Amino acid sequence: MSSAVTTQVPELENYVNGAWQRATASEYADVINPATGDLLARTPLASSADVDAAVQAAAAAFPAWRRTPPGERIQYLFKLKNLLEENIDELSRIITTENGKTFAEAKAEMRRGIENVEVACGIPVMMQGHVLEDVTPGVDEIQIRQPLGVVAAITPFNFPAMIVYWFLPYAIACGNTFILKPSERVPLSMRRAFELLEKTGLPKGVVNLVNGGRDVVNALCDHPQVRAISFVGS
Repeated sequence: MSSAVTTQVPELENYVNGAWQRATASEYADVINPATGDLLARTPLASSADVDAAVQAAAAAFPAWRRTPPGERIQYLFKLKNLLEENIDELSRIITTENGKTFAEAKAEMRRGIENVEVACGIPVMMQGHVLEDVTPGVDEIQIRQPLGVVAAITPFNFPAMIVYWFLPYAIACGNTFILKPSERVPLSMRRAFELLEKTGLPKGVVNLVNGGRDVVNALCDHPQVRAISFVGS
């Protein structure tokens, strides 16, 4: 007599308004280890309702975050940078497991991501405007830089972590609130990254994560409260 042993595969959740939430999804995409063929997790193909929940959380958080001085906003990024450094080997192993690139390449990817967090910590200087007197007689020119509001990023499978950090740290350092849609093929790196983001103490709704496929992309593109989208993919 033999008994079957079943291994429970985790079904991933979205991160909305500072909490992990189950998606309203009827379909899931398998996350496969390309080296072994093992099933690692299942990504929910979230709905437009899930996107709207994230947008509303980000929109509610925006007024207070936008009024937070840049010098205070970047304190969370300093904490994030330290957390990424402390966990770089773990994060690199996750990238290798779900994406298939070598550990050395995955660690180099993480290093480039951390460098972007470091650069974003300079936002109090980088986002300064300027004043130019007498552009023409009696006319002065003033330029100021202000956040847009709710912004989003849609990132690809080939760099599960690095490309996210092209967008996320700059967006929130500048006073925007942020929604990430990672590739449904490699969502585990960002799940762990958002667990670390939680530890920084960022206010609820400033960063959000919605898992999914084409429907999530279309919902983000069509949503009237999403003011900008950064996209890398085909």
